[in-house]
Amino acid sequence: MWRSIRQLPSFSVRTTSTQTLPYSSFPSLSSPLPKPRATSFFFAPSKTLRSAATSSPSTIILWSFNGGGGGCIGFSNASRIIASRYISSFPTPQPEMVVDWSEAVSCSEVGDGGGDGAVEEGTKRSIPVRAYFFSTSVDLRGLVEQNKQNFIPPTSRMTNYVVLKFGDLASSPGPGVFISGSDCCFMVVFQYGSIVMFNVHECDVDQYLKIVEKHASGLLPEMRKDEYEVREMPTLNTWMQGGLDYIMLQFLNIDGIRTIGSVLGQSIALDYYVRQVDGMVAEFTDINRGMEKTGTFTMDSKKLFQIVGKANSNLADVILKLGLFERSDIAWKDAKYAIIWEFLRDEFELTQRFASLDFKLKFVEHNIRFLQEILQNRKSDFLEWLIIVLISAEIVISLYDLIKRSL
Repeated sequence: MWRSIRQLPSFSVRTTSTQTLPYSSFPSLSSPLPKPRATSFFFAPSKTLRSAATSSPSTIILWSFNGGGGGCIGFSNASRIIASRYISSFPTPQPEMVVDWSEAVSCSEVGDGGGDGAVEEGTKRSIPVRAYFFSTSVDLRGLVEQNKQNFIPPTSRMTNYVVLKFGDLASSPGPGVFISGSDCCFMVVFQYGSIVMFNVHECDVDQYLKIVEKHASGLLPEMRKDEYEVREMPTLNTWMQGGLDYIMLQFLNIDGIRTIGSVLGQSIALDYYVRQVDGMVAEFTDINRGMEKTGTFTMDSKKLFQIVGKANSNLADVILKLGLFERSDIAWKDAKYAIIWEFLRDEFELTQRFASLDFKLKFVEHNIRFLQEILQNRKSDFLEWLIIVLISAEIVISLYDLIKRSL
């Protein structure tokens, strides 16, 4: 590989539709090539230009002879460059074509051979991962019944999700078989409403979401979305390597899909519940500011009880439905997937986010208890005044009866 190439002289070859250049019209070399030395000598193509304007094959190739000189190539005594062109001898008329080379070629453009489509051994294969949360419940049994041909049987005791495979159903991902670049795509659907898609193009997302939407309940007004990336690299020295918004594996198989999907599904659902609690915090903040200005508040007991129920149900869903503190069965069985599971939980900060959620819920709980005491005091005051009024009424009636009898 050459580090750099000096500026090459400009030349152009022009043809018109009524003229065909004979072979004798090509420019010849003005000086002979140097004799090869006994030291290192190589002969390699340095640049190929193809013209897309002609209907017949036309190629210009630069050949470089280097006699072991310096690191650069120029028109010096140490090296020569031959420009040769091959033109089809068919006498078909060609449109006007111009091939110019008047700029330097960088070292990154010069290769040792091989086509553009050749894949190097260490090439990273990218798999897009997209997570969605648009409902609070999915009927997994009905979903499996209508997609039996796509259903992948579970390998663990976890029953709150299913894995569906689309595309090439015969192939099985694993060592030597890569998902990236193939027609295979996978969808992990969770009972609490999360959907994680692997190797699904952006334009195909809606049709897969519609498959799940038929069996979903509690549809949300706004769908939550998150994106991640898995890279397959068979030459990786370790089993996995983490990066910014991606994880690199030697290969991705079904167990890897289940492990990664479980963490991403919990993350996107947790984001929804965090936003729900944020809404309650904002509501209580407004109430406290109003109390600061007016010295009272206007919330009734029914509204307060609704907030209490919402806060308790959110906490129960996070702990029970999401299984946020339950370790994946696959991670229990295989240490490789335990590494992935722990890395992704740290990457998405599930523990820290739940701690923040729990702190906000405690703030909500404190405000609820405070407002309940105020409402209770209001009710007690009302009952006390009611008793006073009744006693007063009874006294008035008794006095009236005494006065009437005395008359």
